[in-house]
Amino acid sequence: MTTPLRIALAGLGTVGSGVIRLINENGAMIAQRAGRPIEISAISARDRARDRGMDLSPYKWADDMNDFAADPGVDCVVEMIGGSDGPALDLARNSLKSGKSFVTANKAMIAHHGMELASLAEKQNLALKYEAAVAGGIPVIKGLREGASANRIERVYGILNGTCNYILTTMEKHGSDFDAVLKDAQDLGYAEADPSFDIDGVDAAHKLAILAALSFGKAVDFDGVEIAGIRDIVAADIGQAKALGYRIRLLGMARIDDGKLFQRVNPYLVPESHPLAHIDGSTNAVVAEGNFSGRLMFQGAGAGDGPTASAIVADLIDIARGDSGTVFAMPASKMAASERAESGNRTGKSYIRFIVADKPGVLAEITAAMRDAEVSIESLIQTEKTNEGSVLISMVTHQSLERDVIQSLEKLSDSSSLQGAPVVMHLLSDED
Repeated sequence: MTTPLRIALAGLGTVGSGVIRLINENGAMIAQRAGRPIEISAISARDRARDRGMDLSPYKWADDMNDFAADPGVDCVVEMIGGSDGPALDLARNSLKSGKSFVTANKAMIAHHGMELASLAEKQNLALKYEAAVAGGIPVIKGLREGASANRIERVYGILNGTCNYILTTMEKHGSDFDAVLKDAQDLGYAEADPSFDIDGVDAAHKLAILAALSFGKAVDFDGVEIAGIRDIVAADIGQAKALGYRIRLLGMARIDDGKLFQRVNPYLVPESHPLAHIDGSTNAVVAEGNFSGRLMFQGAGAGDGPTASAIVADLIDIARGDSGTVFAMPASKMAASERAESGNRTGKSYIRFIVADKPGVLAEITAAMRDAEVSIESLIQTEKTNEGSVLISMVTHQSLERDVIQSLEKLSDSSSLQGAPVVMHLLSDED
């Protein structure tokens, strides 16, 4: 009889329970595709007494999940507890050091410690898989690591956070303000009680750092990602973008600029002609541009128990087939750290929005700062006065160095006319 792959599950929340249901429901088919059965040998979670709506009695319970590392009845450990450090990292290290392959849905841990863990796995010819860590059920890790491996990736970018995309597209459809849509997203379960990691761009930055390492063969560098979120976007920004033929999306963007690694998470104005402009709701989408393949686009559900469980079990099928291979697109020992590209050296068009006092001379003050920084204005729109007596001014620049745009805003930093910091978003282009 074919020896099964015996797995241990750490974490029995929504995703962990989904993995159990998927293996139970599709077990026979999975065994055929993997060449041998995948069996759940042991489980562990913080609360043993919690009702998870399923019978867990067939599985051995471990009060301490680190017992998995020394358990001779476990071949592979699956981690679904989260967190870049602490228990998750301890489990990963202990499992790999004990000769167990490891599957995780933990993007923060891979973004911060992926190089260390990859080295541990590759030295022992073990598998370290993390398809579920980026874009949920979308097979983008496998697509970049294997399907696009013959290509030089020119850039990789996309919508990497479903919460932000839900908020932005709901604001777009209904003209709602950010705070109201965020509350609705929390009520619907799309956003956490503390949504900071999502709306401030950190979650997307974790995923982008992983995608950049896969795409360019450089060491994972989360600290090198420039991060800005969406909490300062107002309904008027959405409307102005639409009037200009764009839609606002939070994008992660990575590419090699003159041999240096550029990584940024930022709201972008995406042309309505681009496929990413039409990604609505909580959907994720990743675009990779290969020098021979051309544009590849991966789209689908970026979270949820079903898609994430699907990605985890797909990793387990690969392990059951004997696929260890490299963790990233090349051996970790060959992935050198890259010098970081300065965003100020980049050239493009920018959208800039000001909220200013309704008084004479304000517009002249802004345009003078732009002129002095050698930033040319392509278009400018001034809205009517709000109930608070403020005026919203938005503009799009001509092609400009980003450092010049920043310099123009620094010239206005002490202005009494500005009511709050300006909001800057870049316009997505083929040259970005």
